[in-house]
Amino acid sequence: MHLRVTFVAAARSSSLLAERFEDDRPLDQAGWHEVQRVAHELVPLSAAELRYCSPTPRSRATGDGLGYAPLVQLALRDCDMGRWRGFTLGEAMAREPEAVDAWLSDPRSAPHGGESLMSFISRVGAWLDTRPADDGSRIVAVAEPSVVRAALVYALKAQPTSYWNIDVRPLSTATLTGHNGRWNLRLEAGSGHV
Repeated sequence: MHLRVTFVAAARSSSLLAERFEDDRPLDQAGWHEVQRVAHELVPLSAAELRYCSPTPRSRATGDGLGYAPLVQLALRDCDMGRWRGFTLGEAMAREPEAVDAWLSDPRSAPHGGESLMSFISRVGAWLDTRPADDGSRIVAVAEPSVVRAALVYALKAQPTSYWNIDVRPLSTATLTGHNGRWNLRLEAGSGHV
């Protein structure tokens, strides 16, 4: 029995430099244009038996804009950033440079008072491992890029620090096949294949 879980990174709600931790802003105009531009490639994923999304406004709007009508999954929420919620990385660095350095270098640390990177990766991995295991089930999940990175680190059993080396662009896809702790990364010719 195996699953095919395709993650779709949410469209953007701000420019890369203006991204904020646990950003609750809806899609911006550029994000909506991106969804419309790639919809023809991603709409076929709506054939998945199960369709989920992160609880953020931009993830929900991306899923709805692609016709997925996804169910919100709290386990797919972004990393809890504690008192840094709403800050850009630059703002957090200006206020607490030593704490940011500790957070970036030690995946067990949570100097912001929220969730450690290890806990975040484990939470997303636990969600992945508890998906229904019907043979051949197809799942699509629209999530924040950080959630997609966490899922990839978990699935590949990579070192938690490799999280920082994975670049997930808005509306990119990543497909994992397998089940309960045994996952493979599947690279496909086009982003709309299920």
